[in-house]
Amino acid sequence: MAVITLAGATLSFAQTAQDVAVIVHPKNTVDNLTMADLAKIFRGERQYWRSNLPVLVLLRSSGSHEREVLLRNVFHMTESEYKQYWVSKIMRAEATSPPTDLYSNGMAKEGVASIPGSIACISAADLRPGVKVVRINGHLPGEPGYPLH
Repeated sequence: MAVITLAGATLSFAQTAQDVAVIVHPKNTVDNLTMADLAKIFRGERQYWRSNLPVLVLLRSSGSHEREVLLRNVFHMTESEYKQYWVSKIMRAEATSPPTDLYSNGMAKEGVASIPGSIACISAADLRPGVKVVRINGHLPGEPGYPLH
């Protein structure tokens, strides 16, 4: 069984297979986000990190497990409601575009590794070096109490 070490915790892929990990650029200073913080970021309500670095949300495309987990646990919306949310936000001039849709975890990892202000959610089983995993409500993927699965 393969294992991965995240922020000092060793997890097996079997433990994390259904968990969705929140990843940021390795130089991002954020280590922990609450579910409320995560919702604000992915809804476009928080546009800058503490360091004044712009936030760039990279989101898996419609139908992916990662997106379904975010819709259910973070947005509390259906796909249709989520799309309408962004249309309304753009029409009110509160945003210029919705988050960037990506078609694979590999694309999300590449984007996060190369763009300092980016954030994405990928399958925890796909984690590899080059990105930083953020704790959610103090928990890493695979730990008891982790909310994104």
